[in-house]
Order: sequence, then C-alpha cells, then structure tokens
Amino acid sequence: MKKIYLILAIVGAILPYLFFFQFFQSEGINLSAFVGALFVNGAAGGFSADLLFASLVFWLFMFTEQKRARGPNPYLFIFLNLTIGLSCALPAYLYAREKP
Repeated sequence: MKKIYLILAIVGAILPYLFFFQFFQSEGINLSAFVGALFVNGAAGGFSADLLFASLVFWLFMFTEQKRARGPNPYLFIFLNLTIGLSCALPAYLYAREKP
C-alpha cells in the first residue's frame, strides 16, 4: 500500500493545479477572486464547504493520532493541505504512516 499512497499523493498534487493554473491564467493571481469563485454558486459552495470540513476533520485526526504516538508530525501535512490540497495531503499522510 505504501507505493500506492505515494502515487496517489503525486497525482493528488498535480490534479488540482491543472485547474488552478487555468483559473490563474484567466484571472491572474487574484486571491479575492479565487476565494469568491469557491462559493460562486450552490454547487461550487457545496463542494468547497465539503472540502473545508473534510480538511478540518483530517487535521483533528492527525493531532489525535500524534498524541497517541501513532502518527507522524501533522504540520507538514497541514502545509500540504493548505498549499496543494487534501488530495495530496491525505495520501502523503497515509504514506508516512505506513511501515516500511
């Protein structure tokens, strides 16, 4: 499973940026427009709210697992979550948790 998690983390890093680059090419690097686009309609807002909530649950899970001494330090994965997305951070975390 460790190799699969690594592949998923790599794909999860590339996939969102295919869409982000399209947005930034058409809108420029405009963070207020980017955040506004997250909630531009009900469908986009629903997906965005779901992703934000899932990220929060993931963060809580990582801190809980670290306290139990079963998980890696969560700060790298929070950074990945904030800069790339949950699609990269979650499989990267699962990769790091796997035993060799």
